[in-house]
Amino acid sequence: MPYRQFEGKEQASSYWKYRFPPSDHLIQQLLEFLEKQKGGPYELAVDVGCGPGRGTVLLAKHFASVVGLDVSPAQIEVALQRSKEPNITFRQSVAEELPFADSSVDLVTSMSAFHWFDQPRFLQEVHRVLKPRGCLVLLCYHYALDLNYPNCCSHTLSQISKEFTDGFQSHRHPHVGLDHKKSYKDAYDAIPYPVKEWHEKVLVKRTMTLSNYIGLEETCGDYQALLRDDPQKATKLSQDIAQRLMSVMGVTSMETEVEVVQTYFYVVACKPQEE
Repeated sequence: MPYRQFEGKEQASSYWKYRFPPSDHLIQQLLEFLEKQKGGPYELAVDVGCGPGRGTVLLAKHFASVVGLDVSPAQIEVALQRSKEPNITFRQSVAEELPFADSSVDLVTSMSAFHWFDQPRFLQEVHRVLKPRGCLVLLCYHYALDLNYPNCCSHTLSQISKEFTDGFQSHRHPHVGLDHKKSYKDAYDAIPYPVKEWHEKVLVKRTMTLSNYIGLEETCGDYQALLRDDPQKATKLSQDIAQRLMSVMGVTSMETEVEVVQTYFYVVACKPQEE
């Protein structure tokens, strides 16, 4: 069964403010797989579990039409407010019942959402809606983020970052489990298409303030669960981590910029040409 998370308006706004999408370079890698399997032009891409649409908009210039789907009305509301691209639309929809005709979609993506779906049902729907030679992308990243700062021990900063995520790991949803990467690797193994690839350890680096780094980690569902169960503990965890990072970096302002490194992994697969 699917699991509904991240549906409040405040959570949706935090997703837009703090979470950053895959890099343009990573998106281009994914599109190169599509181009290799199926020449353009491309009519329709569908981004499932789109949240506020930060990843969805990166597809706009490559397709005649892009549709972002999310189960949360609040996430769709934020996406509609923020997106200005004329060829993108957003709709509320579950992942397991895609509102498209058979063999009508060139590309289906799911960026950091697949682990919440009823995965077998979603993959069946993907197979139904993809055109022959159409492609699927399942993309996510490790929760623990690496941190870099000039003249500072990156290992120490990254260890503090890991202790942050470890601090709320006990509140991880049982559907996801401690290793959410496993559901992506299992999907790769289960997809029956002969043309498919598994990639991991793809690094994406962004510079942001320490304040925004803390905000990014706080958007995690595990942290939000801890915040609901024990607000004092969650707030203290964030404050302690922030103070430790500033101490190691030798700074006093949370507006100090730090390099944040996400490690992505992904599945790409191509639906075979029908006989």
